[in-house]
Amino acid sequence: MEPIINSHAPEFKVQAFQNGSFKTVSSKDIEGKWALFFFYPADFTFVCPTELEDLADHYEQLKAMGVEVFSVSTDTHFVHKAWHDASDTIKKINYTMLGDPTGVLSRGFGVYKEDEGVAYRGTFLVNPEGLIKIAEIQDNSIGRNAEELVRKVEAAQFVADHDGEVCPARWKKGAKTLKPGIDLVGKI
Repeated sequence: MEPIINSHAPEFKVQAFQNGSFKTVSSKDIEGKWALFFFYPADFTFVCPTELEDLADHYEQLKAMGVEVFSVSTDTHFVHKAWHDASDTIKKINYTMLGDPTGVLSRGFGVYKEDEGVAYRGTFLVNPEGLIKIAEIQDNSIGRNAEELVRKVEAAQFVADHDGEVCPARWKKGAKTLKPGIDLVGKI
């Protein structure tokens, strides 16, 4: 298995649903921007709406940080609209919901579950240069935490803007960072 961190995000062109409209989204749309891809198995399921609602609750914060948010499942953009229309939880979503029925994105990010035709729960942060800086994949029975995701995005953006500094465990915006060097070896 090849490492995905610091590799380029895959090229893609897919249909999407956002704010009552259909649109086409491609890899060109994320150039020069921070982009968060939030893969989940399927619409009209159980854990997925809890995660998508949690992410919706943090969407304005992520937008204010300059992050484009894309949820992705192997459903079509039509199914995303139907779910949006049928579910009060999904109605809260303002970020773009990408349809990936051919699995082009799910395979490109390495989360496609071939035997079921769905994606694993995968979270990927792509920087403005198109490089993947955060990659997490977990079993579909385990939900994610958007608050922790926001913290990790803040850390990724901090180290991108502060060359030579790193963020320790549980780092939060405004807290002390570390400057790796021989003086720290064995002292932490």
